[in-house]
Amino acid sequence: MKFIDLRSDTVTVPTPEMRNLMANAEVGDDVYRDDPTVVELENLAAEMLGKEAGLFVPSGTFSNQLAIMTHTKRGDEILVGDASHILMYEVAGAAVLSGVQTRSIELKERFLDPEKLESMIRTEDVHYPDTGLICLENALSNGTVISIENMKEIKEVADRKEVPIHLDGARYFNASKSLGVDFKEMAKYVDSISICLSKGLCAPIGSILVGKKDFIEKARKNRKMMGGGLRQVGVLAAPGIFALEHLAGRVDEDHENAKYLAGQLSTILGISVDENKLDINMVFFNLPENVISSEEFVERMAEKNIKINGSLYSSGGTYRFMTHYYVDRKTIDYVVDSINKIISKS
Repeated sequence: MKFIDLRSDTVTVPTPEMRNLMANAEVGDDVYRDDPTVVELENLAAEMLGKEAGLFVPSGTFSNQLAIMTHTKRGDEILVGDASHILMYEVAGAAVLSGVQTRSIELKERFLDPEKLESMIRTEDVHYPDTGLICLENALSNGTVISIENMKEIKEVADRKEVPIHLDGARYFNASKSLGVDFKEMAKYVDSISICLSKGLCAPIGSILVGKKDFIEKARKNRKMMGGGLRQVGVLAAPGIFALEHLAGRVDEDHENAKYLAGQLSTILGISVDENKLDINMVFFNLPENVISSEEFVERMAEKNIKINGSLYSSGGTYRFMTHYYVDRKTIDYVVDSINKIISKS
């Protein structure tokens, strides 16, 4: 039996169709812009999001950091959500690579207060850094999404203050589907977007940075400086094209499966599901340490060929399961049955 992997949607592997496309991809030197498959991928991503141009990069972190470098100058300050990926999980890349200061703003219940944001944008003063960029994230890493209305309010502030917005859209398509809007709609309210091809879309690697043509041209040079000059990379762009054309539009199935998983977990004595964080394909729940320790839970699940992460917090008992292309209802039923059996023996 193959392992069921609920740790993240980054664990999705290429489909048979993708592997075939990889084997037969037309390639060329991308630094010379001679790789037609990469060009097709970049153009497709830009068209889907209603932007002028796109740029293929190795990862989401690379894409976010490239955007920061391209939008800002050294000594600027960027405003980021207080639990954002850019702030929490990118190894202080903004400081190291771009020489900018990060300043966090609290995001409450899917909402970023536009008045608070405006008050944090620096005025001209010899003591202050310039506010060079606002960084948003949608969907959020806590399983929720920011509304289109809130994004519009933030954009109005940014335009008034002449500060660009970059969107970490690692799970952009999840956010769009959750909000029930066209892929181009959310993109209207930001200047650049990073979309990830390997989070739930089964591509083996890569992200796309999209924005205006002159921005992308500047980013292309910065990509080279950061060591991201790519050669015959059409073999990786080919599954990205398949992901955008065939899998981006189906992520709402993962959302429905997440809700199903949440409902089934709620039937297990001792488990409490966070019902307020079910916007996309994440399920957060609590299974107290006095029922089963995090270490034992991970070990016992592995014995049943199910991979999970341990408790999210040192206090123990809080877990995140994620649905994706390879997690269907039958798989969920097996997972829930396994948990029932594990708890009953603990």
